[in-house]
Amino acid sequence: MASFSLPSVMLPLLLITLSSMSYNIDLVDARHLLEAAVPEILKPGLPKFELPPLPKLELPQIPKLELPELPEKPKVPEILKPELPKNPELPEIPKLEVPKGLEVPELPSFPHLPELPKPTFPAIPSLPKAIPTHSTSNP
Repeated sequence: MASFSLPSVMLPLLLITLSSMSYNIDLVDARHLLEAAVPEILKPGLPKFELPPLPKLELPQIPKLELPELPEKPKVPEILKPELPKNPELPEIPKLEVPKGLEVPELPSFPHLPELPKPTFPAIPSLPKAIPTHSTSNP
């Protein structure tokens, strides 16, 4: 018969209780830090510094320049275009006459080849659209 011993049950229960207590203490301390009133620290302020007004800068007046009138352009004499000779006339080339009595020889006929049967290829199996997967849970 199995015997029930109190210390064998108490040790795991004690460990669980102590670990949960230490976890809750951290949460409570964090909440106290968030809710605690912190005194405000005054930041030292710098005095406002105003620059003295700058004197207005007065530029001296520049006299307007008067441009002298430019002389008129000299007239350039027109250049004479040389007269080029007209295109020389080429002599006419006589047309070749093909005699009518000549016949064009016929080419020999291409030998008739027998028709070869079309090769048959093995059929490729199609893949299923939904691939079954292994499930770890029982249905």
